[in-house]
Amino acid sequence: MAARISGAVCVKKLLRLGAGLIFLVAVLAIAVWFVPANNQDPVRVTIHQGDTLSGLSRQWQADGWLPSSLLLRVQSRLLGMDHALRTGEYDVPPGLNGMELLQFLASAQPVTYRLSLIEGLTLSEALPAIAQAPQLQQDIEPLNPAAVASLLGIEGNPEGWLYPDTYVYRSGDKASTIVRQAYERMQRQLQAAWAGRSEGLPYDKPYDALIMASIVEKETGVVSERPIIAGVFVRRLNMNMRLETDPTVIYGLGPEFDGNLRKRHLQDRTNPYNTYRQKGLPPTPIALAGRAALDAALNPSDGDQLFFVARGDGSHYFSATLEEHNKAVRKYQIFRRKEDYRSAPPAESSGDDSEPKQQESSQ
Repeated sequence: MAARISGAVCVKKLLRLGAGLIFLVAVLAIAVWFVPANNQDPVRVTIHQGDTLSGLSRQWQADGWLPSSLLLRVQSRLLGMDHALRTGEYDVPPGLNGMELLQFLASAQPVTYRLSLIEGLTLSEALPAIAQAPQLQQDIEPLNPAAVASLLGIEGNPEGWLYPDTYVYRSGDKASTIVRQAYERMQRQLQAAWAGRSEGLPYDKPYDALIMASIVEKETGVVSERPIIAGVFVRRLNMNMRLETDPTVIYGLGPEFDGNLRKRHLQDRTNPYNTYRQKGLPPTPIALAGRAALDAALNPSDGDQLFFVARGDGSHYFSATLEEHNKAVRKYQIFRRKEDYRSAPPAESSGDDSEPKQQESSQ
């Protein structure tokens, strides 16, 4: 009888000890389960296509901010989140426990980057913004106008076909994706502007308007002047006058241009972009044109102005007659802007061809 009582007491003690151990293990498990990460500041992690939580968690533990790779993997299995990874870069907040980290990786938005293509730049000048963009996969080598034309299926010069705007991308996105987005955005903007065009314009197709918009974009950075300048050029075309605009000549010169237009440049009939010698629009756009320039080209201001000259402060003086224009040139010439082009043509004066020519008329 005494033996039975003693055995029962032992069983009770063992049960109490077992319960205590189970409780202790449970407490420890809960404590470990919710142990926070060691990072005091946000940690940027990168998840590539094909990465696994097993490999990443080991790396994070080796980096010193994740307490236990094993625990995170166990938690992910129990929660069914071991396949919830999404590619991209993430800024992990400090002090997350395993569950919070898994939930963050499953729901957080990846880090994004921005690159801007600027109005008025040529394609060659704009492409470095794509080529030098951080974390953008450079899948077009070399990234130049010829490669852009090949990518987009454009025959000839692709100048003007990328829309100047700010583009958002993620780490690992491709340069070709940005180029296609810019091309498609320009097509949409051009078609929308074309649909709202005025009557009586000297354009046979939307591409003609794109060419005009690029010239307007290069001529002025003053938004309010763009429709006026477009009006000048549209009237000149409708009157069978040459455009006689410096930016087209400069574009045709390419690397030869050293900052000064010379008489020989304006007399060169071999330059297809020389609108002092060639009638009509140049063969292609000469820069990236924004929506304001597109709208100006397709909705130019009414008026009788046929000439304009730079005032020297970024704005222009507009004239209806050559006599009035020449007076304006003489008035503003000494204050002209020191830019890569001038907005009124030089005079047909004699002199040393090595020196830049003075502006007198736009015809």
